[in-house]
Amino acid sequence: MNSAVHPALASRRRGLHLLLITLGLFVVYLDGTIVNVALPDIQSSLGTGLRGLQWVVDAYVLAFGCLQMAAGTVGDSVGHRPLFLTGLIGFTACSAVCALSGSIEWLLAGRAVQGAFGAILIPVSLAMIRGMYPEPAERAKAIGIWASVGGLALAAGPVLGGWLVEAYGWESIFWINVPVGIVVAALLLAAKAPAAPRQARKLDAPGQIGFLAFIGLLAFALIEGHSRGWGSPEIAGSLAASGVALVAFLVWELRAKQPMFPLRLFRNPVVTAAAIVNFLGFLGLYAILFQLTMFWQSAEGLSPVETGVRFLSLTASIMVFSFLGSSWSAKLAPRLVIPASLVAIAAALAGLTLPDPGDSYLSFAWALVLLGFGISMAGTSATNAVMGAVTPERAGAASGIVSTTRQVSAIFGVALAGTVLSSQIEGAAPGALAKLPLAGEAKERLLEAWRSGAIGGELLNSAPGDVRELVAREGARLFAEGMHATMALSAALSVLGAAASLLLFRLSAGRKAGASAREPEEPRPPSAVPSDSSPGA
Repeated sequence: MNSAVHPALASRRRGLHLLLITLGLFVVYLDGTIVNVALPDIQSSLGTGLRGLQWVVDAYVLAFGCLQMAAGTVGDSVGHRPLFLTGLIGFTACSAVCALSGSIEWLLAGRAVQGAFGAILIPVSLAMIRGMYPEPAERAKAIGIWASVGGLALAAGPVLGGWLVEAYGWESIFWINVPVGIVVAALLLAAKAPAAPRQARKLDAPGQIGFLAFIGLLAFALIEGHSRGWGSPEIAGSLAASGVALVAFLVWELRAKQPMFPLRLFRNPVVTAAAIVNFLGFLGLYAILFQLTMFWQSAEGLSPVETGVRFLSLTASIMVFSFLGSSWSAKLAPRLVIPASLVAIAAALAGLTLPDPGDSYLSFAWALVLLGFGISMAGTSATNAVMGAVTPERAGAASGIVSTTRQVSAIFGVALAGTVLSSQIEGAAPGALAKLPLAGEAKERLLEAWRSGAIGGELLNSAPGDVRELVAREGARLFAEGMHATMALSAALSVLGAAASLLLFRLSAGRKAGASAREPEEPRPPSAVPSDSSPGA
């Protein structure tokens, strides 16, 4: 009896698993944009400042980004499917913990553990897809579906999150993950799993600890440096310790027999280019998500739903072009698409420095659409390029590296947003306060509020009626100038990433040409007659 699976049946099974994988990822992507929309409500409810809000984002992203390399490696060893299930169930449970948090400390703890479980899902899911779809054309389409479902969550997140915050409070943005996670986990457990290759690899605990220490200490210094003082013992010590951790991490990884972060993968220029693209190209995106949320709600008085609707020009663009980019990237050379996409990102970020507070939304919506286009094309093309440049047994580690650099970009994007914004407000606040007819004590309270990122709401309600409009205008101007400075810096970094990726792809092409020239032709018998089926055809 022939036990072979009918091709159509095998295709349907692969399609079912792809659907479940992408639905599991939906809650992770949804969490990213929903949380940003809820930040002003969290600030008001838990009484935290700008630094606390940065940590609400970065506590999650720090664990989420730094643990993905280990997740990819462990998935290669123990199996991608069981590890994916573990991450999904843990992420769902931690979402409930975050929703039940009654203080900023508990929320940050819940976010950190939630990020640790979420770290499993991205690289492991991509490796699962790599194993299910060995053919490049089919794999490119599957990755496009994977990316477009994430884009759908990104598009739905701000609007859904805004509605939930207005109707039920910030806690509801975490409760929404729970039923989705339970249903997807149950269906995935019930589905038959396709066979997948495994590679026995040992977890590189010292390497993981060293990398986490390096990123964590550096993020702490960047977020806390402005308020504590850049020359304070805590910040100087954190920066020094971060440098030591980096050196120790690199030395260990070079000597380890089974490193968590296979540095030799960076000998492949495509992998190096993808890492640079994901870090420098995505930096401005995460800064925008953080700063625009605060600006629209605190400075311009928009509701969470109105804020979510405004983000649709960005998130819907990401959704659409992630889907289209899957087919385009299979036809267009990454060496051309990726640098051009980074230039588009830089142009969009530069465009966002032009509008002033109170300007029409249409005056900068085009820049958000262009940013979504650049982000989608750069991300999809880089991912496809890497998946085609590594062997299947290295797919988990390679995808972990690519995704980790993107999440590390989120860490420093949020840190950059807060640091530049705080520095701008600190430097320009004396001039703004001089314009206000307020007593010295009132000016001190106003300065402290501005430093914490509070521009509207209770701050304006407590101001005298005759100066309320002037206070709002000056606060919005300070915040906008800080955003413009952040966007200008991010645009410059995107241009740098475009130049670096162009050079690396040229290096890769040169190596391939050199390798082809050195390969000897296979000898052919004199009597052989060329045919279409011959190896040399």
